Amino acid sequence: MCADGIIRRFAGVFILLSVALGTWVNPWWYAFTAFVGFNLIQSSFTNFCPLEQILARVGFPGCSVRAR
Repeated sequence: MCADGIIRRFAGVFILLSVALGTWVNPWWYAFTAFVGFNLIQSSFTNFCPLEQILARVGFPGCSVRAR
């Protein structure tokens, strides 16, 4: 499990980066923005966050694998 602030920071960076890439590189990058937004919405209902699992598995500081 990761602190909410870490997940929010990653989501914010991903969204801003994909909007910038969609504006200046290729509009298909907006699909990544939609993907991040969809994951934020689904995680608010299910308490499952794919990014949280990835960060915990690679040993990101402040994240740990949730016991099942």
